[in-house]
Amino acid sequence: MKIKKALYVVLGCIGVVLGAVGAVMPILPAFPFLMLAAFCFARSSDRLDQWFKGTRLYKNNLEDYIAGRGMTWKTKIRIMLMVTFLMSIGFFMMGRKGIFIGCVVLGCVWVFHILYFCFGVRTIPAVKQESCSSSRG
Repeated sequence: MKIKKALYVVLGCIGVVLGAVGAVMPILPAFPFLMLAAFCFARSSDRLDQWFKGTRLYKNNLEDYIAGRGMTWKTKIRIMLMVTFLMSIGFFMMGRKGIFIGCVVLGCVWVFHILYFCFGVRTIPAVKQESCSSSRG
């Protein structure tokens, strides 16, 4: 059992690192790696799970989705653009090699991905931060 938990910790840490890089670099999608980290930390230890759920990385990218509330359009569009970009590279490379069935499969996966994010994931309004100088009466 200890080996299994250690494996979850290692995979969770890899997910956090890749998710953090993906949050900064537009070429790497953060969402799937942060989902991996959340999954692994939830199975490895309560302490790591609570730590991860307290990070800004989790709160900005996963909290609303995991709570079942959905995602903002900005988050959805960012995920769809990154997946589209990465899939287009695979599509282009398979097309050059003449792998027609691979292009068809990848095209179908892309269409279902877009449909899922547009219609399957609830859209929530973006949270507007209140300015510090506003007066409350």
